[in-house]
Amino acid sequence: MPDVGAPDSLAVLIDADNTSARHAQAIFEEIVKLGEANVRRIYGDFSRNRLAGWDDAVKSLAILQHQQRNNTTGKNAADIALVIDAMDLMHKGRLDGFCLISSDSDFTRLAQRLREDGLAVYGFGERKTPEAFRNACNRFIYVENLIEDVAEKDSASNAAAAETEKEPPSKAVDIVVKAMEGEDDDGWVHLGSVGSRILGAAPDFDPRTYGCPNLSTLVTKSGGFEVRKDAGGAVSIRRKPAAKKARGKTR
Repeated sequence: MPDVGAPDSLAVLIDADNTSARHAQAIFEEIVKLGEANVRRIYGDFSRNRLAGWDDAVKSLAILQHQQRNNTTGKNAADIALVIDAMDLMHKGRLDGFCLISSDSDFTRLAQRLREDGLAVYGFGERKTPEAFRNACNRFIYVENLIEDVAEKDSASNAAAAETEKEPPSKAVDIVVKAMEGEDDDGWVHLGSVGSRILGAAPDFDPRTYGCPNLSTLVTKSGGFEVRKDAGGAVSIRRKPAAKKARGKTR
């Protein structure tokens, strides 16, 4: 039995054909926030130069490389190998969750099956990833947000360029409002509960999509909410009166 308080044990399975090596370091830095990447495997046909960019990442991040040659044109042996390994790992019962690194909707059913067995599934892929796969995960994280985080740390000019690609914080107001159940008599609701409900409905929701590092900053910048923090540091929000009236007129 795992120690109480120990980080979740995760398997990181990477579809090399649908993931760029330039995202690798940022992805693993994000995975540290979710648990411990005890299984690290990557799948693809590495006999071809197309995947040569993965060489350095495989070495530096201690990823086990699974060579899967496509014997027939149009058939992806790497996807099949990844799914087989995921099922084997699931049945061993030693993991708390999986990180599926791909923008391919073919892994939708795999994510569903893993969740049916009580495992957490974290998807990582590009914004072009089909909705079905994104919603099949407990959380889906856009790799573009991770790369933009790195740009903001590295260069002010890069940060400015990344900022132009962000959605305005005001665009998140409706998403937050829909998750504001259980308001008290004065309309206040705990921000933590709001965040959990948002991810339950939209696994790909991420404040970084709106240029904000966290949900608290996002609701503040959105302009649609009042924010307060209690003595213990817990944050609560409520809709501003003007925002309530405006929303009522649109119904």
